[in-house]
Amino acid sequence: MSQSKIHPDQMYIEGLAANNSAIIQTIYKKYVPKVVMFVMNNSGDKEHAQDVVQEIMILLFNQAKANTLQLTCPFDAYFFLLCKRKWLNELKKTSNKGVTINEDAVSMNESASELITHTEEFDEKQQLFDLMFLKLGDKCQEVLKLSFSSKTMEEVAGKLNVTYGYVRKKKSLCIGQLTQWIQEAKNFKSLKNN
Repeated sequence: MSQSKIHPDQMYIEGLAANNSAIIQTIYKKYVPKVVMFVMNNSGDKEHAQDVVQEIMILLFNQAKANTLQLTCPFDAYFFLLCKRKWLNELKKTSNKGVTINEDAVSMNESASELITHTEEFDEKQQLFDLMFLKLGDKCQEVLKLSFSSKTMEEVAGKLNVTYGYVRKKKSLCIGQLTQWIQEAKNFKSLKNN
């Protein structure tokens, strides 16, 4: 991503990362009604809009937690465009007939477009990781989850009631298997280049 000035609305991203309920309520109050109207005007209903918003909020939370999102445009434009694209993609998936799109909501500026692309790439990578992670055995998943959340491998060994050596070896094998599956995935090459 090009180096652009961080927008003051970065506070929304930081609020999401911190799971700040006041920020989340503000997002729902200020920005969600516009998304609901868009979805309802484009072959959807309130439930569809809520599903879209929920998925985008989870995506933004994950990206904010991973510290990979630096907002360089207003949150409103970014959030709306993400929701809009998500809804249009849902319509494409579920509809065999043509879809009428009422396009007058927000013009896309370069900064928002770049952020949207970055977020969609993050989402694709996260989905690939999650899919491959679920293929791992229960013990591998447990070891990796604990190692992601614990500070040291000694803590992980203690929680699992096994030796430090076992945990290190098991983690190494599990990460090796996970990495191999991710690299063998059909869409890995296109994601790697992004």
